[in-house]
Amino acid sequence: MTGVRAKAPGKIILSGEHAVVHGATAVAAVVDIYTHAAFYPVDPSDFSEIDKESSISIHLKDLKLWFFWKLKRLEEAFPNFRKFPSSPQTCSPDSIEVISKLVEEQNFHEDKTFLVSGLSAFLYLYMSIQGIRPGKVIVSSDLPMGAGLGSSASFCVSLSAALILETENLQSDWLKPEDVNLQLINKWAYEGEKIIHGKPSGIDNTVITFGNTIAFKLGELSHIKCDSPVNMLITNTRVARNTKNLVASVSERAKRHPDAMSAVFNSLNMISKELSTIIGSPTLDDLSLTDKDEKLEELMEMSQGLLQCMGVSHPCIETVVRTTLKYNLVSKLTGAGGGGCVLTLLPRSVPRSAVDEVTSELESCGFECFIAQVGGNGLEISFAA
Repeated sequence: MTGVRAKAPGKIILSGEHAVVHGATAVAAVVDIYTHAAFYPVDPSDFSEIDKESSISIHLKDLKLWFFWKLKRLEEAFPNFRKFPSSPQTCSPDSIEVISKLVEEQNFHEDKTFLVSGLSAFLYLYMSIQGIRPGKVIVSSDLPMGAGLGSSASFCVSLSAALILETENLQSDWLKPEDVNLQLINKWAYEGEKIIHGKPSGIDNTVITFGNTIAFKLGELSHIKCDSPVNMLITNTRVARNTKNLVASVSERAKRHPDAMSAVFNSLNMISKELSTIIGSPTLDDLSLTDKDEKLEELMEMSQGLLQCMGVSHPCIETVVRTTLKYNLVSKLTGAGGGGCVLTLLPRSVPRSAVDEVTSELESCGFECFIAQVGGNGLEISFAA
């Protein structure tokens, strides 16, 4: 069977997380860790591997889980269904309520309830783009879930792309970005993100769709060209957190302390602008490369301090910050905070032995570490069996 395959990278926020929701600029970049989604339209007569009746299904390979909904059940749940809007629109509260009930009918084990919002986004995106017709989606990912690396946005982007680009005239090669309506895919992915997170800024799905490094402000997007690679040590604290709750907590703090928090947001806005300039500046020689690394470290250090002021740090994040500082390496949280992942800049001058030592010490604390290159390709699509 031939289907559409899409892969979308993860992302990190270099500066401006949380503040971007309040109008500040944020800088984000993709990292070379991917989610893969494949969509296979299914003939109603060829669904014996899951159920005798035609269904919409999703296979989460990493979790070894299948979820499926019979078309008859979906038609009963949406009796007036013709087709959801062909252009991206926000899922209505009534539709979210119905979809949530459909997802809850899957009888989750207690330790799998975290999947409910993602599966709700899946059902909405599937029916909106494909209608109530049989098909199966297979998803796998190397991104840790709920860790600040954009796992949900990577899921929504790859899923939206695979669903949108399903066509009868399939090719075997990977499509080039200019051959794909990235704007449309990005808008649909954002609708999925809203179901999962409530009020996301849109920066995650945007940078994951378009790739490289971007400066993002609500309603504005600019791409940043970097002529030299930036490497990060990414530490997953393995502490789960709820992005929606953390975003809400920052908003509540801003209501209680409007002037102080406005100053924090403005400072992060300035940091993001300076960071954009530094990343995009040409690297002429080793001296300018060292100067760039030093400035990036200072801005990351300031950013982490301001995120602490917002109340989104965590004891495990502070442990990573202190540990890496012993090796003269600067770290900051990325994404929502409250746990999740921490970024540590690896300057070009740092010896590999130091990286190995700090990694060993962090892993002895129970953390997971890996090195990723910042920037690179965004969404990629191919057609294959």
